[in-house]
Amino acid sequence: ATSSLDRFLMVWKLKTQCRAYKFVGHVEAVTSVQFSPDGQLLATASQDRTVRLWIPCIHGESSVLKGHTASVRSVSFSHDGHLLVSASNDKSVKIWSVRRQRLLFSLFQHTHWVRCAKFSPDGRLIASCSEDKSVKIWDTRNKTCVDSFLDYGGFANFVDFNPSGTCIASAGSNHTVKLWDIRMNKLLQHYKVHRAGVNCVSFHPSGNYLITASTDGTLKILDLLEGRLIYTLHGHKGPVLSVAFSKGGEKFASGGADAQVLLWKTNFDSCDYKELLKHHIRRTHIDDPPHLLDIYPRSPHLHDEKLQSVEVNPSFDVTNTQTLDPPVIEISSSPSFSTPDDVSSEDLQYPPASDLATSSKRESENESESAVHNVDKQTGISPSLGNALEHIVEQLDVLTLTISILEQRLTLTEDRLKECLENQQKMLLEERREE
Repeated sequence: ATSSLDRFLMVWKLKTQCRAYKFVGHVEAVTSVQFSPDGQLLATASQDRTVRLWIPCIHGESSVLKGHTASVRSVSFSHDGHLLVSASNDKSVKIWSVRRQRLLFSLFQHTHWVRCAKFSPDGRLIASCSEDKSVKIWDTRNKTCVDSFLDYGGFANFVDFNPSGTCIASAGSNHTVKLWDIRMNKLLQHYKVHRAGVNCVSFHPSGNYLITASTDGTLKILDLLEGRLIYTLHGHKGPVLSVAFSKGGEKFASGGADAQVLLWKTNFDSCDYKELLKHHIRRTHIDDPPHLLDIYPRSPHLHDEKLQSVEVNPSFDVTNTQTLDPPVIEISSSPSFSTPDDVSSEDLQYPPASDLATSSKRESENESESAVHNVDKQTGISPSLGNALEHIVEQLDVLTLTISILEQRLTLTEDRLKECLENQQKMLLEERREE
């Protein structure tokens, strides 16, 4: 699944004939997308200040989660699929119940836009990064910040836990990738292998490799056991914005500002990259060595050794398997949404494109005729009570909107107060210098 500035969520069926499914619902750019662990749901974040939960089926069923007062930058499921965490420009991190589709609680300590938030593998911790140049660790049980890592050289664009949950990796705007041990509150590794800001990182399921995506147009693969860069991947024409390993780690996908999604196949198990380093003749340059303060987890590092990486460019290294424009099936969002206990969407078993229009039309007509009766029959709610509940929901929406406006005004006031304090400090410093 992919998200884009074009406001659409795209789900790609890669088996047999390639086909794309365009889900329409967000009214502004979609900034983040993630499948639930069981594959039954999709979550998206958008600049329209909402989070949406989608059932990936031809009905386009989705549920809108409202609560943020500014663009939502990131969305991520907990590993059991019960919770959802979102990060926003309103400086907050919010945790949602997937089953109840409601806000559980918010975390406020960041003083600038929050770029990303992720659950730890056991679901007890959340890591978040912000343009206030901090990476914070939160305890979901106590709803408190238990640790904070500061980086005065730049802010982190992305943060994630390693598969064991003992370390976090941050992708820095100052061209760096850093690994922190959250048990010892210690910086383990510090890589500076990119020539521009790093936008995203992804751990291999083994935890031994980390892939990075950068504005310099490259992807780089790091061997964390040996603390070195092993592959530099070219293919995108412009900044690489996101990258993610598949569940098994045999593939990974990258998305760029060039509106391309590239699917790559790994060779960690079948290929000895050290032998490739000796015989690779297409390497055009050698990257700057990473500067390691410590090695994860235990191997020595030869600081005087020149770092080499295998350069991979699909234009001459890989057979071009890029498909022609695949057929795109547009699916508009439907307000109805059921808890995905009994939903089955194995490999997105959609009907052929030729059957989609007629079946969708027929089903929508049937649903529109019997929707009220089905709801009344299933829930046992009388029409008068249903109307009263609808009125309550409308009033709650108005209340939510009012609170959102108040929060937005409070945020603006905080920003202005912060500017005033900063200006006052500058004036005091100037006065002291003059004296």
